[in-house]
Amino acid sequence: MTAAFSSLAEFQTLLANAPSASETARAAATERNGQLTKPPGALGRLEDLAIWYGAWRGTATPEIKSPQVITFAGNHGVTAQGVSAFPAEVTAQMVMNFQHGGAAINQLSKTFGAKMDVHALSLDKPTQDFTKAAAMSEGEVVEALVAGWNAVDEGTDLLVTGEMGIGNTTSAAAICKALYGGAARDWVGRGTGVDDGGLTLKARVVSQAVEFHGLEHGNGLQALRCMGGRELAAMAGAIARARSLSIPVILDGFICTAAAACLEAAQPGALDHTVAGHVSAEAPHANLLEKLGKTPLLSLNMRLGEGSGAALAIGVLKGAVACHTGMSTFAEAGVSEG
Repeated sequence: MTAAFSSLAEFQTLLANAPSASETARAAATERNGQLTKPPGALGRLEDLAIWYGAWRGTATPEIKSPQVITFAGNHGVTAQGVSAFPAEVTAQMVMNFQHGGAAINQLSKTFGAKMDVHALSLDKPTQDFTKAAAMSEGEVVEALVAGWNAVDEGTDLLVTGEMGIGNTTSAAAICKALYGGAARDWVGRGTGVDDGGLTLKARVVSQAVEFHGLEHGNGLQALRCMGGRELAAMAGAIARARSLSIPVILDGFICTAAAACLEAAQPGALDHTVAGHVSAEAPHANLLEKLGKTPLLSLNMRLGEGSGAALAIGVLKGAVACHTGMSTFAEAGVSEG
């Protein structure tokens, strides 16, 4: 498959011209919801989710039959600054675990009937240490965006993107500070389990990086290029591709959400086809979701990454859609509406 873009400018144009949800389908789904055999609003947020999903799929009676989970992996040069409790070799080792079906994301994908794909992105060539240079050239970030774009199965009807990459919580924190400002300490978390000294170091690295690149309130795509990673760019590319195909997306944790935030910064409304699967235990994730106006479906103190929280939320969305489409209306069931 050939990508539809070969530069960040062309990718920006695609974001600007992406399709919107069907208002006709939204109205029809809303009308159906009002006729189902339940008191108004009795299914709470499940009702809103089903209507949202139907609007993006263009039907009042949607189904979820072919969810896809894609886990991207990349290595980060910023690990040279000592920001992670684990060495970079763990990235490749975990990719092997994904491929052999031994990770949490494999079990969750299987449980909720999702096809799972794993893409390792130039693990032998880490990004640059972004405290000293841009993490990626334009060609490199475009290549990663294209990898994500091409990874989306056009036949899927619900997408989850996840990641693996030692050092990528530092990358996500730097992106968030560049996009939203604030103190670096507010955007760093413990990641793989760093101690208090590690947190202080991460905050210093994040401040140094944002100051170096001059992106305190910079462009989303440039923040992704300068301080992101290949796996973050690939997730952004996949989320954008899903939008082009009107495929709803469940966002995962802090790193996935930071990648998605770059799209929203580049084109307001770019994440209208997404919901937040969960709020992770990585401290800044809740703040980032608030910035994006996303209310998480789950809060289970998870901080694994891989797409795990979003994969678990597939079950919530499947339940919402199943009730909406499968329930009888009052007329069909012969039940008095009272």
